[in-house]
Amino acid sequence: MPINVWLLTLIQALAMSAGTMLVLAGGVLGAQLTPDPNWSTLPLAMSIVGTVCGVLPITRLMQHFGRKPVFIAATILGALVALMAAASVVNSSFWGLVISAFLLGVMMSAIQQIRFAAMESVPVDLIPKAASTVLLGGLVAAILGPELVTLGQQVNQQTFVGAFYLTAALLVLCSLLFTQIDNTHVVTEKSADTGRKLRVITSQPVFVLAVSASVVGYALMSFIMTATPVHMHVHEAYSLQNTKWVIQSHIFAMFFPSLFSGWLISKLGTSTVIYLGLFSYVATILIALTGSEWLNYLIALVLLGIGWNFLFVGGTVLLSQSYQPNERFKVQGLNEFLVFGCQAMAALSAGVFLNSIDWRGLLLASSTIIVIQLIVITWQQIRQKQLSTD
Repeated sequence: MPINVWLLTLIQALAMSAGTMLVLAGGVLGAQLTPDPNWSTLPLAMSIVGTVCGVLPITRLMQHFGRKPVFIAATILGALVALMAAASVVNSSFWGLVISAFLLGVMMSAIQQIRFAAMESVPVDLIPKAASTVLLGGLVAAILGPELVTLGQQVNQQTFVGAFYLTAALLVLCSLLFTQIDNTHVVTEKSADTGRKLRVITSQPVFVLAVSASVVGYALMSFIMTATPVHMHVHEAYSLQNTKWVIQSHIFAMFFPSLFSGWLISKLGTSTVIYLGLFSYVATILIALTGSEWLNYLIALVLLGIGWNFLFVGGTVLLSQSYQPNERFKVQGLNEFLVFGCQAMAALSAGVFLNSIDWRGLLLASSTIIVIQLIVITWQQIRQKQLSTD
């Protein structure tokens, strides 16, 4: 892999720690500060809403100014917002935390573009490996993000305040590292010729397969993951340490398969890897339904992470096959908007589902999404075969 890909992987690891820390902090702080239990997952959900709202402006800015300056500006913004979040916790401001989480989500919409920057740095035959390599940064984020909570208490005794201070420092470091990357996209032509119309691109079976895999992968993962720390720590009275281990293991499992998911795609094909991701989700639900022991949560959330990786890497690789070079920004922007829009709805509804139909009901509702996705994959594969024979 080119050095640019490895540098982007390092930045991904550090920047994503802000998101993984917020997974733990958002749910717990939300439950502690919220005026209404139904809003306990609102801070984490709003971080995803921020990602949705940031996607189109971020991709448009990158199209005109290049990826590097937007990456740098986004991480500087993120550092300032992390300090704002710390102040919100100190002042027990629920809505200050919600706004901070939203703005951190806007920053994360830029970080999500790192995988596309890495894919643009390599020849076509290395695209699956570049996509999976960058996601390896999540292995570090899986450990570092939740650990910021523990390390942060040495900086400030109030829970999560020090974690936000450390997050700000990491994001400043990321902005400095971004200055060293190759500007993989400087400035595009500003003419009206940006390739085919979106309705033509989105009608392709390969596009539908790509987006549906990423949408289901992210939305279902977010739905279950967002509810887990609240259910474990608040409803089942598991310690923050035990809850942290489950979330930490889950996030680690999200990115560990990147060591071999690119190889699996080259050997088994993208569709097969997507099917494996869905079967991993089925196993998640079955194990979570069998009991409320700590080991049930741990194994279920690890399988949830593995399933997410297979679906997301598979969807990302397929997406690159659906557009031409001059179409990439509008297609990538639409994909990110759909993926994180559905993820936001899943995260926003997780708290409501958890409080209204309980943990088991939430899991059973998740199974219907898997069935729908299996139908979509089968239908689009049939369409693709029909188009190839015409």
